[in-house]
Amino acid sequence: MTLAPPGGWRAMALSDVPVVHELARIVHPSFPEDEAVFAERLVLFPQGCLVLPGADGLQGYMISHPYPARAVPKLNARLGAIPDGATVYYIHDLALSRATRGLRQGAAIAQYVKAIACGLGFADMALVAVNGSERFWHGQGFRAVEDAALAQALLGYGADAQYMFQRLS
Repeated sequence: MTLAPPGGWRAMALSDVPVVHELARIVHPSFPEDEAVFAERLVLFPQGCLVLPGADGLQGYMISHPYPARAVPKLNARLGAIPDGATVYYIHDLALSRATRGLRQGAAIAQYVKAIACGLGFADMALVAVNGSERFWHGQGFRAVEDAALAQALLGYGADAQYMFQRLS
């Protein structure tokens, strides 16, 4: 049985990448990433890359992929490949336009990627919460992890960045 994305969401296509990049620039202006970073994530792990179309163009996107536990990818850096030792399902980015917020699209896509992670056999998920999003992610079952070793890696994500983790099994 194939898992279908929640209402309105669909698989990201390479032709979506310029619009995803523009939405990222608007939603996450403090965390710029090149179009090439988005395109590479899509090529490396297409099942974890989704978009939310709307009447006025793309209204949101999700980028997720396997990654090592207690590690964070550098911002605006290509991975080259899904890293060896990728033991968690990592949410790299979720962005929603202002017009879409409050419609529970974030919660819907978060539940969907949890189902992807479980279907692929991952027992754990992780992400870095930025821009005060830790409350949203806490509501999705993630918990902040305090780890001095991660503190240095989180510096590029801003002063309020939190590594968050969720056990799925």
